Amino acid sequence: MTQKYINDIAYKIVGCAIEVHKQLGPGLLESVYETCLIEELKSAGLKVQSQLYVPVNYKGKEVGTPLKLDLLVEDLVIVENKAVEAMIPLFSAQLLTYLKLTGKPKGLLINFNCENITKHLVSLVTDEFAKLPKE
Repeated sequence: MTQKYINDIAYKIVGCAIEVHKQLGPGLLESVYETCLIEELKSAGLKVQSQLYVPVNYKGKEVGTPLKLDLLVEDLVIVENKAVEAMIPLFSAQLLTYLKLTGKPKGLLINFNCENITKHLVSLVTDEFAKLPKE
C-alpha cells in the first residue's frame, strides 16, 4: 500500500464526482448525487459501499448510536457527500472522526451544490497515510 495508490483512487473518485456534477449541476438533494456517484464509481471499476455504520467504542464498549458514513471506496477512501449552500468546519470534523474511528487513510468531502465542484472539495489524510511509502 502506498500514498500514490490511495491518491490514484481519490483522483478517480474526484473524476466521477465531476462527471456527476457536469450531468446534474447544482440544486438537487444529497441522496440524488450519492446514487449517481455510486453508479459512476462502479462504472469506473471501483468497489463502493454506501451508508456504512461506524460503531463508537468507549473503553472497549460500543456506546451510543453508530455513526453512518456516506461512501467507502476500495475499502480505503471515505467519501462524504454534501449538497449545501456553504461548507462549514463541522463537516471536516465529521470526516476526521470517521477516519479516526475506521482507521481509513484518506477522506474526501464533496459539495455538489456549487458551480465549480473542484473548489468545493476537501481532501483529508490521517497520520497513518503520512507514514505510508510515497511510491
